[in-house]
Amino acid sequence: MVLLTGSDLTLDDVKRVVFHGEPVVLCDAQRKKVDENRRAVETMVQSKKVMYGINTGFGKFSDVIINDEDLEDLQLNLIHSHACGVGEPFDEKISSVMVLLRANALAQGYSGVRSELVEQLINLVNAGISPVIPQQGSLGASGDLAPLSHLALVLLGEGEVFYQGKRMVTEEAFQAVGLHPLTLKAKEGLALINGTQAMTATGVITYLEMEKLLHQSELTAAMTMEGLNGIMEAFDADLHHVRGHQEQMEVAERMRNTLHDSGLTTSQGEIRVQDAYSLRCIPQVLGACWQTFHYAKEKLTIEINAVTDNPLIFSDDDKVISGGNFHGQPIAFAMDFIKLGIAELANIAERRIERLVNPQLNDLPAFLSPNPGLESGAMIMQYSAASLVSENKTLAHPASVDSIPSSANQEDHVSMGTIAARHALAMLQNTRRVIAIELICAMQAVEYRGIEKLSSITRAYYNKARKVVPSITKDRIFSIDIENLTKWLKEEHESDIKNEIEEVGI
Repeated sequence: MVLLTGSDLTLDDVKRVVFHGEPVVLCDAQRKKVDENRRAVETMVQSKKVMYGINTGFGKFSDVIINDEDLEDLQLNLIHSHACGVGEPFDEKISSVMVLLRANALAQGYSGVRSELVEQLINLVNAGISPVIPQQGSLGASGDLAPLSHLALVLLGEGEVFYQGKRMVTEEAFQAVGLHPLTLKAKEGLALINGTQAMTATGVITYLEMEKLLHQSELTAAMTMEGLNGIMEAFDADLHHVRGHQEQMEVAERMRNTLHDSGLTTSQGEIRVQDAYSLRCIPQVLGACWQTFHYAKEKLTIEINAVTDNPLIFSDDDKVISGGNFHGQPIAFAMDFIKLGIAELANIAERRIERLVNPQLNDLPAFLSPNPGLESGAMIMQYSAASLVSENKTLAHPASVDSIPSSANQEDHVSMGTIAARHALAMLQNTRRVIAIELICAMQAVEYRGIEKLSSITRAYYNKARKVVPSITKDRIFSIDIENLTKWLKEEHESDIKNEIEEVGI
């Protein structure tokens, strides 16, 4: 069970809820605080105090005062008018994370909503109901208005959801699980849609998937080292200690431990004096990729426990403050930064693929073909990898440097953080395919060298991957192999990855 307090949710908690179905419960103390905060809002409304978004219009309409009898219509109109998302929907997992994070933010008790609203969000998560939320349409300030409006529609019994693997109207799913639509009260519509949960949820899923892919890329690179008789001195502890980057030292240690009993790696001067950079600089490059990952983790951990709507109600001090916590710049920067790490994972992997297939760069059969000339082998796999890497380079352009004014120039600087997060996830999916191609080529190369000489760890990894993709004995439709291995990399059990990490000592 995950207890929502609003302030101590972890990325691991999110994983347990969304990927493993662990139930969520609102902390009693926070329920009390939420209700106290709500009573303060109702008192302020009764006193005719002017408060943005509670009894005024929104954005450029902030100076328009709304009559008391229209306050509920104001919130309903807000959700309807702002539900302008377009394009394909977010993955169900991302949508579920959005709901969980929105509940966590509101649970802090600064947003002026009823505890019933927080509970309804939690009910969606526990029932496995994920709102259908279009991916495009957010500027990343005033938060993720369009995506979160589609989330809010579901609380009203409107819109569409995913439930038990099917897309359906919300009313049908509610009937199946016994939920009932809510009517939004003053402030509640605005509290639901002012926030960074679309970009943050996408960032969380990217983070969780990247962690696994980083480890998989190291195991794949280790097998490539064996396929190319790589030189082990490049991973010497003293070499990396004098550089001083922790992540670099850790990658080098894992490479040493992974390959400690390999019969296929070599020493300086045994075959050649130095390897190409794509082999020799694995710790330096992958270590830097880990640094982007750790930076993103730090910012995401803060943001999943952040209060990001506007205005905020500090009832203990009788304050209603209009600010800009909805601005997504911290997450926009984090996602643009992690994109660099994702791009370089693919970039250096593609260069290793080239070294595996190019007969001018190795002593293996040309393009790893079982019958060079008559059969092309892995020739076009490298083309596909190069294409994915090039696409990543265009997606890696920072979204956060762009801004287009909106709401009649009232909202004159925005973060584009959701675009950054969406691009990061798209790049990660591209990179997983590149790693899959490298693994296919590395497995073929070590077969020519002799799989009995593999290290114990890479041999175990080889055996598991070979159950997914068989050896290349003749040309076939390699697209099927790439997609099958990509799917396996994405779905490989966490426990398997953890066991492999523990075996290498970090």
